[in-house]
Parts: sequence; C-alpha cells; structure tokens
Amino acid sequence: MADVLYAGLSYEQVVKKYFQTVASVCVLHIDNNADAQDCFQNTFVKLFEKSPEFSDENHMKAWLIRVAINECNNLRRKNRRTISLSQVSETSVISFPNDDKDDVSWALVQLEPKFRDVLYLRYCEEYTSNEIAEILGKNPNTIRTLLKRGKEKLKSIYGGDGE
Repeated sequence: MADVLYAGLSYEQVVKKYFQTVASVCVLHIDNNADAQDCFQNTFVKLFEKSPEFSDENHMKAWLIRVAINECNNLRRKNRRTISLSQVSETSVISFPNDDKDDVSWALVQLEPKFRDVLYLRYCEEYTSNEIAEILGKNPNTIRTLLKRGKEKLKSIYGGDGE
C-alpha cells in the first residue's frame, strides 16, 4: 500500500496537507473533542482502506470533507441519547482558545449544521456555491439560500448590526 498515490500525493502528504480542514469540519460538527477526533481518524482510515481514485486535489479535498461530515452525522445518529454541550445550558457560550473578532468558529458551532456546513465551506475553505452544492449533493440555489440565511443567523450570534 505504500505505493498508493492520492491525486499525486502519498498518504502522509494528504494527512499533513488536509489535517486542518478535516479537523475543522469534525470540531464544527461534534461538541465532544474525543468524538471529533474519532471522526477525524475514521475519515483518514476510510481514505487508506478505500484508496479511491481522484481526478485532482480539489476532488480529493471535497471527498475528505464529505466523508468527515458523514462520519460526524453517523456518530450523532448513533449517540442520539447523549446530551450535547449546547443543551446543557442554553445561556452558556462555548468558549474556544484564541477567541477574537476575526475568528468566528465559536459562532459557527452555535448554528444548525445545514448553515454551519455551507458557511464553513464558503468562507473557510473558499468554495463557490456550485462547488458546495456538488460536495453536499444539493441544488446550487438551495446552497445560495442557506448561505444568505446562515449569514443572517451568524450576524445575530456574532453581534452584527444587521446591515
């Protein structure tokens, strides 16, 4: 398996290059750090086990994001009876290290997953709405609507003035 290349990259290179992207997706979807780490690891295990062929690095990155989201959704379905951190206290705000005005990840985790996914993919990963639609398997117009509504919700959470 050491000879397998993923869009021209070795497995180790893929993990190093897309570590932060996959970790961010998992942390945004899962409240529990240990569970997010499990989803992160499962994503890269699936890459190793399945060894899919990719047309280019963008295809591979989109595949990794889609698998990470699916892993998180599967874990949430499996753990429906557990209580998330956001349910423990309606008034408490999840605190992240390095909270600053430029880092909105603390606000993203408070959004519904459908808004969180599209906003993360658009503004953190810089995908177009058509690319997001392809990754998430949705209509591009639906993605544009989710982006608009998600930005409005994000403004209210982040403390925007609603302009």
